[in-house]
Amino acid sequence: MTQIYHARIYVTLRPSVLDPAGTAVQSGLKHMGYDNVEQVRIGKYIELMLTATDETTAHEQLDRICDQLLANPVIENYRFELTALTEAGR
Repeated sequence: MTQIYHARIYVTLRPSVLDPAGTAVQSGLKHMGYDNVEQVRIGKYIELMLTATDETTAHEQLDRICDQLLANPVIENYRFELTALTEAGR
């Protein structure tokens, strides 16, 4: 029996990588009067659904998907949340 999983994926730049988009947003915030914003980092948020026989298999697949396509492991970190929904075919 297969299970359907909902994944929420967060991709962020590694702390050592410069973030020009984040710097631009921080500058814009300062011009708007928000001087209390210390740092802005821009990332990606991705949702997807996948089917797998169990949570371990889903976790392994999602890890490969993130590493091979959704994130650049040289400059980005990723993390994800995996939630089991219903059995496939129901």
